[in-house]
Amino acid sequence: MKFVCPLWRPVLGAALAAFAMFAICALPTQPAEAQGGPPVSLIRDTEVERVLRAYLDPILLSAGLQPEAVHLYLVNDQSINAFVAEGQNMFINTGLLMTVDTPNEVTGVMAHETGHMADGHLVRNNQGVRAASIPLILSMVVGVAAMAAGAGDAGSAILMGGQQIAQRTFLAFSRTQEAAADQAGVRYLTATHQSGTGMLRIFKRFENQEILSAQRQDPFAQSHPASGDRITALQGLVDASPYRDVKDSPEAQFAFDMMRAKLRGYIERPDIALRRYPPSDTSKPARYARAMAYFHQPDMQKALAEMEGLLKDEPENPYFLEMYGQIKVEMGKVEEGIVPYSMAVKVLPDAPLLRVALGAAMLGTEKQGYTEQAVKELQTAIGQERDNAFAWYELAQAYARMGQTGRAELATAERYFALESFQQAQMFAVRAQRQLSQGSTDWQRANDIFTIAQSQLVDARRR
Repeated sequence: MKFVCPLWRPVLGAALAAFAMFAICALPTQPAEAQGGPPVSLIRDTEVERVLRAYLDPILLSAGLQPEAVHLYLVNDQSINAFVAEGQNMFINTGLLMTVDTPNEVTGVMAHETGHMADGHLVRNNQGVRAASIPLILSMVVGVAAMAAGAGDAGSAILMGGQQIAQRTFLAFSRTQEAAADQAGVRYLTATHQSGTGMLRIFKRFENQEILSAQRQDPFAQSHPASGDRITALQGLVDASPYRDVKDSPEAQFAFDMMRAKLRGYIERPDIALRRYPPSDTSKPARYARAMAYFHQPDMQKALAEMEGLLKDEPENPYFLEMYGQIKVEMGKVEEGIVPYSMAVKVLPDAPLLRVALGAAMLGTEKQGYTEQAVKELQTAIGQERDNAFAWYELAQAYARMGQTGRAELATAERYFALESFQQAQMFAVRAQRQLSQGSTDWQRANDIFTIAQSQLVDARRR
C-alpha cells in the first residue's frame, strides 16, 4: 500500500514525462475498508502533504507513535472520509479536505484515526471476526441438520438467524472500537493543546447526513456509534478540555485555505471551481484555485497570468514556482520551466517530488547537456524517498540515454520493486546483473531485489 505511480503527464514527445504536480494512480491492492470497491486512487503533492503532516505529526507523538513510521496518503475521492489500513497507514479523502472549513476539523479526524492505530484496532478486528463466527458456525451446523431431517424452512430460518447474529456481534465490536478511538482522539488533541470542537463539528455533519438519508436507522446495524450518542459523549469530553476554545492561528487557516483552493481548482470541474472562485474574488486562495482550474481546462495563458500575479506577491513561494514551472512545461517551453523548478528546489531542498519534477523537465528537453544534472537531481530525490517509482522510471531513462544499460535495467527493477510488481522486478534484476560487474554494489543490489522478490512471490502463492 505504500506506492503510487503517475497516470497524468504532459505529452511533449516520447522522451518527455514531466512529473505532474498532482500525480494520480490506482493502487494494485486495497485497504481493508475499501475492499470490494474500486481500486483506491492516490494524489501526491508537496504542498498538501506538508500541510497535512504539520497537523498529523504532533498527534502521533502524543499517541506514542513515531511520525516517520506512519504513512499518510491522500485519496482522490469526493466522499467525506478517512481511514487506516493494515500497518501504520492513514488515508485522507480529498472530499474531506475540500468540504471542511478549518484545520481543526481535519486534525480532529486525524486524531480519531490515530486512536485506531495506537490501540491496535486493525489487529483486534480479527478477534471481532472470531467472536462473530461462533454463532454463524453453530447456526450452520444446526440449520444443515434440520434441513437434512426434512425441515427445510426451519433450517433456512436458522441459517438466516445465525447470519444476523454474527453481523450484529461484529458491528457491536466495531462500535466499541470507534467509541474508544473518539476518546483517544480527544486525549491527543488535549495533549497537543488543541480543541476537540473540530472533531465534534465533523460528527455533527455526519449526523445531518444521516437525518437526510434515513429518518429511522437501527443503531445495532451500524459499524460506528449512532451519531446522537456519539455527539453527546464527545460533547462532554470536549467541554472538559481546557483547550476547548482554542482557535486555529491565522497562519494555519491561511495555509489550509490555500491547500483547499488548490485541490478544488484541480479536482473539481473547471466551471464549478470558477463559479466558486470568480474573478471578482482577488484573494490569494481564489487566484490559486483559478490558476488550477485554467490549467485543468486547459487554458495555459490564463493559468500563467494568475501564477505570475501570485509570484509577484511571493516570488520565493516554492509551490507557486512549482506550478509556474509545470505550466511552462505543459506549454512546450520546457527549458523555461527548469528555472522555476530549480528555484523551488533551492527553497525546499528536502522535497523529493520537486526534484523529480526538475529532473523530468531536464530530461524532457532531450538535450544531452541536461542529462547528468537530471541524474543528480533524481538520485538525490531517491535518497530522500526511495520508493518513488516515477523517480526510478526517469532515472532509468537518463541512464539509458547515457549508455549505462546495466544501471538502466537496475533502475527499472527498482521501479517495479517499489510498485510491488515482483515478477517484473525479478526479470529486470536478472537483466541488470548480466550488464553489471559481478560483485559490484549495483550487481549486489540487483541480486537483493531478485531474492526478496522471489520470497514475496512464494509467500503470495502460499496465501
